[in-house]
Amino acid sequence: MSDTYRNYVDGEWTASAGGDTFAVHNPADTEDVVGRFQASTRDDTEAAVAAAVDAQEAWADTPGPERGAVLARAAERLAERRQELTETLTREEGKTHDEADPEVGRAINIFRYYAQKARDRGGDVRAASGRDQRLYTVEEPLGTVALVTPWNYPIAIPAWKMAPALAAGNTVVLKPASLAPTVAREVVAALDDAGLPDGVLNMVTGSGSVVGDALATDDRVDGVSFTGSSAVGNAVYDAATDDGKRVQTEMGGKNPTLVMPSADLDEAAEVVGGGAFGVTGQACTACSRAIVHTAVHDEFVEGIVDYAESLTVGDGSEGADVGPQVTAEELEGTLEYVTIGREEGATVATGGSRPDIDGGHFVEPTVFTGVEPGMRVAQEEIFGPVLSVIEVEDYEQAVAVANDVEYGLSASIATRDLGEANRFVDDIEAGVVKVNDTTTGVELHVPFGGMKNSSSNTYREQGDAGLDFFTVTKTVYVDY
Repeated sequence: MSDTYRNYVDGEWTASAGGDTFAVHNPADTEDVVGRFQASTRDDTEAAVAAAVDAQEAWADTPGPERGAVLARAAERLAERRQELTETLTREEGKTHDEADPEVGRAINIFRYYAQKARDRGGDVRAASGRDQRLYTVEEPLGTVALVTPWNYPIAIPAWKMAPALAAGNTVVLKPASLAPTVAREVVAALDDAGLPDGVLNMVTGSGSVVGDALATDDRVDGVSFTGSSAVGNAVYDAATDDGKRVQTEMGGKNPTLVMPSADLDEAAEVVGGGAFGVTGQACTACSRAIVHTAVHDEFVEGIVDYAESLTVGDGSEGADVGPQVTAEELEGTLEYVTIGREEGATVATGGSRPDIDGGHFVEPTVFTGVEPGMRVAQEEIFGPVLSVIEVEDYEQAVAVANDVEYGLSASIATRDLGEANRFVDDIEAGVVKVNDTTTGVELHVPFGGMKNSSSNTYREQGDAGLDFFTVTKTVYVDY
């Protein structure tokens, strides 16, 4: 019998006023129900906002070191349960254990990082132009913020939104993704156990069309931070900015890795393969295009096919390299793109089918060759373990192809030519740029965000920049 989990509103675990719940299933074993959650109503959401608004002034007045101490205690409670949280994350989202454990570790470290940042931030002193003057800035919290988070990093992304928001003195209403809310709920429980005052953090589960819309349109909410698909993110942005809310959105990607003649091709296959097939390709930063110089194309294809075929597909809790897709709909979407690619004239060099595994949403790592830049598989985000290999004649063509998409999140190049690497940094249209490294994986203490239709291009997340969205700056002039 699975547990039924409640919303968290004003320091209490509460059932939805509507009385309905929904089930969360293990994508590796669809008969396994991980838990049941509240199918919240608009009234539930508005009650959570009201609690956050009521708690905001007192939390803003709480000294930064005291706020940071709460975050630090929450981090230690999460650390004590790291193995359990890793197993839960694997069970509800499908990541392998080796992918889930670092994600849990990242959430822990994010809380530790912003616990310290809560001591550091407050404003700056500047030199005044005249005598007998003081000139300085004061940072204040934005107010009450809504956080809408995705299922593919269900503990890391809630952490990297919640921690800076709380460190800066904001109150929060969190709507975690309905496909994987369990680990986000455990973060909320850790903060509750760490002594976070009632109402400062609230969590409401349910559909985006009900809960998400209520948050985006509630005029008591001062800011909305969203991570998810471009289509939904753009709709959230439009709804939230209608009444002047501050909004940040991080959305999709169609991320390239350029493979150049000077590259170590064994290393290039590892870089591209890790970026393309890690976390089952279900990452906004996943590598979905390998743009390969004709001089090394055939050898690279041989290497990346060998890499893909070396991976075992299966239940992430049983040692597989590639876990399931999160739902049957995501799986069918990936398989549909395989069909589209074939119809467009691309060749499936390996994969492209469901493996002979019962009970889960599994798909083989897939490599397309003979892909032209204008094909749908080279332009549209697939969100599965599918890589399109595009052959180019030179560096200039490679960069042109890389930039000729609507997205601009992450990009990398495999090269041992220092000049080429630095040209790439200048030429590529992406918010995250890497040399001889996977498009996936980012550090928590530096800014993260995209360009073009990958982002609202308003505020970056993580690092010091992660606090900027959640703060308002006053400039103070004192003559004496």
